[in-house]
Amino acid sequence: QVQLVESGGGLVQAGGSLTLSCAVSRSAFGIGAMGWYRQNPNYQRELVAMITRSGITNYQDSVKGRFTISRDKGKDAVFLQMNSLKPEDTAVYYCKVISRGDDYWGQGTQVTVSI
Repeated sequence: QVQLVESGGGLVQAGGSLTLSCAVSRSAFGIGAMGWYRQNPNYQRELVAMITRSGITNYQDSVKGRFTISRDKGKDAVFLQMNSLKPEDTAVYYCKVISRGDDYWGQGTQVTVSI
């Protein structure tokens, strides 16, 4: 009943930027927090950024000042603007939403930062 469709991943040179988008197709249930996680072969899946229903944001320390999470509640979409990308940002990025206590995940989108 809830599907997340992600886009915006790709290959970028260090110092460049990418914007990830996640569109939510949902049931009548309300959407709570929305966020982005990432996973690479060397680490477990980790939280990158989260934004609450009220617009409160939380960021992993390593991306503070470089990434910005935002949401369009009218469209139930969440975005991640990534600037000053570093090779260590390379990972598969997953969109996540919480709706009435249930977690929903996107399919993942690959971000690769070269140099």
